[in-house]
Amino acid sequence: MDKNIKKNNARTITLTILFVLILVVIALLIGKFSYSYLAPTVSDDVEGSGEVTASGDTIIFTKGNTLSLSANSDNFTTGGSNLTSTTNPKVKLMASSKTNSASSKYFAGVIIKNNTYSYTTTDKKPEIILTVKDENGKIVESSADNLTFVTVNDNLKGFDITGVNGAFNIVTDHVIATSSNKSEVIHTWTFTLTFVNLGTDQTENENSTLNIDVVLQKDKIPTTIADFCGNGDNLGNCIANYYNGLNTASNIYYHDANLTNGAGDNSYRFAGANPNNYVCFGSDDTTCPAENLYRIIGLIDGKVKLIHAYGATTDMLGTDEGYVSTYGSAPSYKGNGDLTKIGRYKWNKANNNTWSTSTTNTINLNKNFLAYLDGENTKWKNMIADTTWYVGGITYNNGQKSNAKTAYNYEVGANKDATTTVISKIGLMYVSEYYYAASEDYWTLPGWSSSGNDYRKSKNDNWLYTGLYEWTISRSSDDSGVAFDVYVTGDLSGGVVDHSLGGAVRPSLSLSSSIKFTSGKGTAVNPIRINL
Repeated sequence: MDKNIKKNNARTITLTILFVLILVVIALLIGKFSYSYLAPTVSDDVEGSGEVTASGDTIIFTKGNTLSLSANSDNFTTGGSNLTSTTNPKVKLMASSKTNSASSKYFAGVIIKNNTYSYTTTDKKPEIILTVKDENGKIVESSADNLTFVTVNDNLKGFDITGVNGAFNIVTDHVIATSSNKSEVIHTWTFTLTFVNLGTDQTENENSTLNIDVVLQKDKIPTTIADFCGNGDNLGNCIANYYNGLNTASNIYYHDANLTNGAGDNSYRFAGANPNNYVCFGSDDTTCPAENLYRIIGLIDGKVKLIHAYGATTDMLGTDEGYVSTYGSAPSYKGNGDLTKIGRYKWNKANNNTWSTSTTNTINLNKNFLAYLDGENTKWKNMIADTTWYVGGITYNNGQKSNAKTAYNYEVGANKDATTTVISKIGLMYVSEYYYAASEDYWTLPGWSSSGNDYRKSKNDNWLYTGLYEWTISRSSDDSGVAFDVYVTGDLSGGVVDHSLGGAVRPSLSLSSSIKFTSGKGTAVNPIRINL
């Protein structure tokens, strides 16, 4: 009897296991059938990653090749052919069996990086053209982010991106639709990059570089600091997030130990021709006055450092002490300030280059200018941190005749004169800040060289260059009557501190580390707004 019981128990266990296995198989089959009903079948030729929409449809984006141009004497000669690069990204939409139709929207844009091409003609004829054709072969003639559309000739039209870097949405909310799950719809775009052969001397662009990532995606491409920052966020964190979101397409460089020829101080610095780094400071007007536009040098030592965008006016600095005259006119000026109000100032009205005794420092900048801010609202002065300025100076060899890294090291870095300092709210830019404001391709050049292979080459790719003769805070340690300045041609020179003609002065300051972002995209017409 015990044997029969054991046999029955064994049979029961076996049947139970078989029953459970049958249930599992049925569940898997039901799940498979249900999934097949809800989702489309993705064919083997699909490239790229897909996204399932809320209705169960699938949209798949196929990334094209990176567009790049590198002109040299072998592939680009005067009077020869244009240089081109083309890619064809795709979007595929498939309807689910549940709906038998599908509709979705997507964005098309570009991320332009390492663009060192510049205009070589005085009238700035377009040289780098991006032509975009939609799925119907129609040329897109407007950009959501305001790229400039031009017609070069009957056979060449597109966006002029000469010298342009950054992220740009070109087409927004573009519709793709299909009415059958048995078929699929594919949008194939054509992006063509052209270096226009003008038939003139374009050797300035020899060995220039340019890389473009073409982006097709469901969401808007983040392009400005406002896409990474909200009202009340810490401004310094916003800058770091802006860089982390777009890297150098934001025109920000992170100067850690891995950045070739960088400062190595873990700062975030804006560089290039025209980054979106404008800040409205000293005014709450709906439209920020030009006199109140500043630009962010970078996030340095945990504080956001600003410099006046266009040049200080006599209303800002006064007409005493270092004041000489107003500019009136300046053929090389690139800014949007009023030259009838922008002042010329001596670095020091006495013939010595000690910054602590310069009345341009003590009176014009740290008395008159602060009083000017108080006249608007005392909150502005309260936003400015006290800063230790290293003003021991640098030699001609380490400043004017050196590259960015060497100037940085001897000015404020490991080899600085740490014994000669001034603590104040307002100063001027350092030589190395001017150097690092250019795109990284120029960081190995000297500020000046008799060969001409120097920072004159960077003037169209350096946002700190205004075209005015402009003082830096850095004195020459070789000559007690000289301080370094940016010359009108973009190179670095040494100027006599009490020269009768004077030079432009742009107040530079570090904001308190607690300053908050409130709004703005960082452009001149929509600058960043801040608050305590």
